Amino acid sequence: MVEVKRDFVEMSHGRTRYFEAGEGEPVLLVHGAGFLSGGDGWLPVLPGLGERFHVYALDCLNFGPGDHLEQEFSFAYLVDHLREFQDVMGLESSHLVGHSMGGWLGVLLAYESPNRVRRFVDIAGGGAATRNLTTMVAWQPPPEEDVRAAVERYAGSNISSDVLLEERLAMLHDEQTTAAFRRLMDHMTNPETRTRYNTLRRLPHISSPTLVVWGSEDKVNALELGEQTAQLIPDAKLVVYEGIGHNVPYEAPARLVETITEFLA
Repeated sequence: MVEVKRDFVEMSHGRTRYFEAGEGEPVLLVHGAGFLSGGDGWLPVLPGLGERFHVYALDCLNFGPGDHLEQEFSFAYLVDHLREFQDVMGLESSHLVGHSMGGWLGVLLAYESPNRVRRFVDIAGGGAATRNLTTMVAWQPPPEEDVRAAVERYAGSNISSDVLLEERLAMLHDEQTTAAFRRLMDHMTNPETRTRYNTLRRLPHISSPTLVVWGSEDKVNALELGEQTAQLIPDAKLVVYEGIGHNVPYEAPARLVETITEFLA
């Protein structure tokens, strides 16, 4: 099995945690929104993708156990955080695979900096709809049992689940961390934010070859949004996983590895 490494990198705001595996063309994996989301959410697919590619799965800005940006927030910071991560890793460009919020950020990055995105895989991406998700409005920290269940679900490879659980519990019980995440959720659920950073007007300008992957039973971002996304991005291909919901990397990891590998290779 390909070794998965966990590390931190210094960036302009402080430390960012990331996971790394494999050798070959660089692939940046960008996770979805949620207090329990982060680079560790890609652990089910990291070893498989690492068989063919040099894969990086980072924690987005103000997610995960790294340092937080302590100021008024903006989607622009989230997108620039991806560019800066490429910079500090010495990547002029990379393939980009984004799930949910990660798909949203991937669209914004590919729109703003097409030279940074070689090929783009949008998995159940957000950004096309202006409605808010109820789990993000007036966000409150989850109960500890939810944290433990999430770590048990995502832990894998050679990464110790004890380390991941310790990180998550420390975040849960740190008031500064939960306050920073609440500010982020408040920004993302602001109607003006969701209109300003909506992807619909940007999708027709995406020049990176794009694959759109969606679960037929997605209750977060309905399949209609995936169909619309694929129709608006020039020459994009849509792949639908029957019987799969929103969390494709967890629900169908082996199939997703095969789909991504075939497209990127």
